[in-house]
Amino acid sequence: MRALVAAAIGLAAALALVLTISAVGTPPGETSPKPLLTTVPGSKN
Repeated sequence: MRALVAAAIGLAAALALVLTISAVGTPPGETSPKPLLTTVPGSKN
């Protein structure tokens, strides 16, 4: 029974966190015009 209560409390806390974040909204920002570097430079031996 305690495990069920703990699971319900955890679920309620997670739901409250999600609702709080969605109520605040996304932070303002812009994407960078520069592309991200995805290649690793070759090592010199």
